[in-house]
Amino acid sequence: MKKLFVLVFAFLFISSLKAQTDLPGDWSGAISIMGVELGMLVHFKAEGETYSATIDIPEQGAKGLKLSNVVYSVPVISFELEIPEKTAKFKGAVDNDSITGDFKQAGLEGKFYLTKGLKKEVEVVEKKNFNEEEVTFKNGDISFAGTLSLPLKKGKHPAVVMITGSGPQNRDENVAGFKIFKVIADYLTTNGVAVLRYDDRGVGGSKGKNVDESTTEEFSTDVMAAMDFLKRREDINPGQIGLIGHSEGGIVAPMVAAKNNDVAFIVCVAGPSVTGAEIIAEQTKLILLANGGDKEKVERGVADSKFVLNMFVKGASDNEIKDAIRKVKNEEYDKLSEDEKGKITDRNKWVEDDITTNFNAFNSPWMRYFLKFDPVTVLEKTNCPALMYFGGLDLQVPVSQNEGPTRVALIKAGNKDFEIKVFDKANHLFQEAGNGSPMEYGKLKKSFVDGFLEFTSNWILKRVTVVK
Repeated sequence: MKKLFVLVFAFLFISSLKAQTDLPGDWSGAISIMGVELGMLVHFKAEGETYSATIDIPEQGAKGLKLSNVVYSVPVISFELEIPEKTAKFKGAVDNDSITGDFKQAGLEGKFYLTKGLKKEVEVVEKKNFNEEEVTFKNGDISFAGTLSLPLKKGKHPAVVMITGSGPQNRDENVAGFKIFKVIADYLTTNGVAVLRYDDRGVGGSKGKNVDESTTEEFSTDVMAAMDFLKRREDINPGQIGLIGHSEGGIVAPMVAAKNNDVAFIVCVAGPSVTGAEIIAEQTKLILLANGGDKEKVERGVADSKFVLNMFVKGASDNEIKDAIRKVKNEEYDKLSEDEKGKITDRNKWVEDDITTNFNAFNSPWMRYFLKFDPVTVLEKTNCPALMYFGGLDLQVPVSQNEGPTRVALIKAGNKDFEIKVFDKANHLFQEAGNGSPMEYGKLKKSFVDGFLEFTSNWILKRVTVVK
């Protein structure tokens, strides 16, 4: 799922036992790991007292892959997808017509969810009152593929470049079946604003090194290349090109605006204004609590994570960081009950496996940059018109943590045209939410909270000239 990723620290919260749905049948859902959501379909069959299953992963063109070690002991379900040296392991709980749980593969950890039945998106064929054009552009040796939506009227149109959040994402920023950027693009273009959305580097039709091998700073150069592409077109007004960034894209937008006076405006949707290390610690705490975590254990786990995160931020050596994780895990083991310790057959292996998992999760160029970068440094240099959105139920970029620093930074910048708006019922995707947990994303209506699209469009239209 594309939004700031959630690192979950070894807690598996299983809801109280309720009436269980029969396992056999078709289930649809997704894996959420490192900020990316990958759709999947799982087909369970009963074979006497045991179960078998296959999995389809449409986005990877995979169908009918056999799952192994399928074990269902109410309410716990576990199964594996065997890939040489990269076996994917799933463990969760069945609760009525849903399954939620943990996913592990190649030292990385994430979450997954499934709901009973095959949910197929119904494509409503509508006559669009705008045009769409497949386009390509380059940033050095990296090539990008995208979609440019254009109003029907001839002339030089104001335009927006869409900027995705963290993790590899396609041009629609499709999260749990919600095509966030496509919905925004369709609405804005209908109202006279051209929109360019493109696949991230290394995703879909775009080529080049992938996002984990890159940094937020490098993503800002991709956006500038997209702007340069638009400026060369006869149907775009080169003086009225703005940016809309979601999540990490809400860092990239002011980063570009701070060093490029050609940016006409920015709209930041759940853009952070504190360092990645601070974001990760806070979102981890809030999400674990929202998912039913024990407050004392959560707070202890978050304190431990802050200790390790600070080692990365301070530029400690690999061995120093691994020693810090080892210290945390050994202290965690000592606090376990005798029953919990009895379930761990090899203490050293338990500790070392966790060191590998956590170190690998943070040891990428993207992550190391993200942990240290302070968005305030670019917000303080942002003078173009700016609309800053926050969701009252956003647990990934909490309003309580990020709204204040954003306001202070824009005031310090001397920005005379900025607005901060909070949608009280919105989650990180700006859906109307229950408690804001990412585990809700796939279950909520695939649409924005009331007023979001209208407010965005009206705000932009007050600052551009639409072709009549």
